[in-house]
Amino acid sequence: MPTMLITGGSGGIGAATALAAAEAGWDVAVNYRSRGDVAAELADRITAETGQHAIAVGADVAVEEEVISMFDRTVTEFGGIDCLVNNSGIAPGFGPFVDVSLADIEATWAVNLTGAFICAREAVRRMARSRGGAGGSIVNVSSRAAAIGSPFEWIHYAASKSGLDTLTTGLSKEVASDGIRVNTVRPGLMTTDFGPWAPEGRTERLKPGVPMGRGGEPHEIAAAIVWLASDEASYVTGAFIDVSGGR
Repeated sequence: MPTMLITGGSGGIGAATALAAAEAGWDVAVNYRSRGDVAAELADRITAETGQHAIAVGADVAVEEEVISMFDRTVTEFGGIDCLVNNSGIAPGFGPFVDVSLADIEATWAVNLTGAFICAREAVRRMARSRGGAGGSIVNVSSRAAAIGSPFEWIHYAASKSGLDTLTTGLSKEVASDGIRVNTVRPGLMTTDFGPWAPEGRTERLKPGVPMGRGGEPHEIAAAIVWLASDEASYVTGAFIDVSGGR
């Protein structure tokens, strides 16, 4: 069975992706940083409902040694890795740009950008045909914020996701000959938007500005991720799918 490693997999888009992937025949490694009990429950649910092998694997994606250990455990458990979903993301420091603290900027970039880069590097090291791998794919979970800029809310977050988009563009070209596809899904306004970091009522306030008039659901993002990871997208690399209701 093909194996998918999902960072930030214990809730929201990550959990929805883990379930959708398992239903499509993937074995799944669900990464978590602090909610190990939740990730373990999700892994058990996946196995019970789909029959696919699933594990919970802890790592802070901003810490290189923990990322390497996470990949090593995944490969040991499943015999390889076929897809990385770079989904981990945080969004502290909501508000006007001039009020954002350096601590919030650094924390955001450490997870959303540096962490994603480290994970992608470790995936390539294990997937690249020139290194003895069998190829594979990387799906980066970015945001429409990368294009919109998120003024008065999360300019630093938007900037981190813009950097992730650049990773997709450059890396997709660099590793195509090694049998690795790299693509991006960019969610728009979500019903589960940013959990503890967003002010209450944000989705309701902003949804009139979405042409479809609502926030997105995690399973709608998961469907795009799983498609990009699948053989149905075998000729797709360096691509961006906006799942944003037209926003």
